[in-house]
Amino acid sequence: MIQRNLVAQRPSPRCERTPKTDIIRRFAYTESVRPASSRARVIPPLKTKPIRTVLRWQITATAVVAGIAGIVAGGHGAVSAVLGGLVNVAAGVTYAWLLGWRLGMTAVPDAGTSLVAMFRAEAGKILVIVGGLWLALSTYPDVVLPAFFTAFVLTVIVFSMAILVRE
Repeated sequence: MIQRNLVAQRPSPRCERTPKTDIIRRFAYTESVRPASSRARVIPPLKTKPIRTVLRWQITATAVVAGIAGIVAGGHGAVSAVLGGLVNVAAGVTYAWLLGWRLGMTAVPDAGTSLVAMFRAEAGKILVIVGGLWLALSTYPDVVLPAFFTAFVLTVIVFSMAILVRE
């Protein structure tokens, strides 16, 4: 009924010429008709700009360290740096996926649900880091430890910079 009344009231021809009234009319017809609960949703973390940007930074930092390690220590140094960086890239993807696992398509959750999701995501991230370190160090016998841990520590630092990225 509200929408029918809004449609019946046409703005004067003078108001139609200004482009701002189109925006006002569009919001009057669409936003006020929808219930408030259907508007607020949690954005899946892998689709947010900060996570995608930080993952790109981690991959770039890994490539830079791998290039330098390749020049200094040869092929094994480059592979070691790639392995060290990929441990944290995989941990970052796991963190983002677990954070949005049950929150992705629901309405905005309460604080308790958000904290549980963050603790679950952090625990998954730590498990992936420990497992990745164990897997890389136990299966690759020619690992160059300075290159491996330089890439690893640098990507840890880069992941903590997500707070600096604006949405």
